[in-house]
Amino acid sequence: MKGPQDFLTQLQGQFGQFVPDMARAAREDFETQARATVMSVLARLELVTREEFDAQQAVLLKTREKVEALEKRVAELESRLPSN
Repeated sequence: MKGPQDFLTQLQGQFGQFVPDMARAAREDFETQARATVMSVLARLELVTREEFDAQQAVLLKTREKVEALEKRVAELESRLPSN
């Protein structure tokens, strides 16, 4: 007949096997929930891709160059006007 000590040792061994499985399941569940939360937040931020950003930056640069050229042209035309 097994004594209480043997029963406790057997129970401890079974519990010791159960705890790592439970911890792994909890970690995986947490990782899944965290990933879903991050993806949800990112979707709401309406982020653009690097390619879209670079394309808009190029458009902005060309627009800035055109504005600077127009400002220079206006300044030249204003300098030709007779002074009052």
